[in-house]
Amino acid sequence: MRVIDLDRDAVKRGLSDGTMLLIDVREEHEYEGGHIPGAVSHPLSAFDPQALAALIAEDGRRPVLACAAGVRSRHALMAAQNAGLDIAEHYQGGFKDWYGSGEAIE
Repeated sequence: MRVIDLDRDAVKRGLSDGTMLLIDVREEHEYEGGHIPGAVSHPLSAFDPQALAALIAEDGRRPVLACAAGVRSRHALMAAQNAGLDIAEHYQGGFKDWYGSGEAIE
């Protein structure tokens, strides 16, 4: 499995310059309770590689997966790669790192 760990600064750059599609794989209630601005929800518990592929193709930005702390995003990367998707990047610290550092949330 190919995994590229991104830190908060890399995620902030990608979001601010509009090149990154941040895909939050936490559960819907977690996402609704607060998420990184601009992130889209795609829960790991209902992971659908075809729907994810369509989202990425439609959006056009580079996909980066995120969760609470970097564990579920790795599982989602494995599932995506096993389904043939070319995704390797995830936010290693996840929402806990983002929120814990005082960054804005939605």
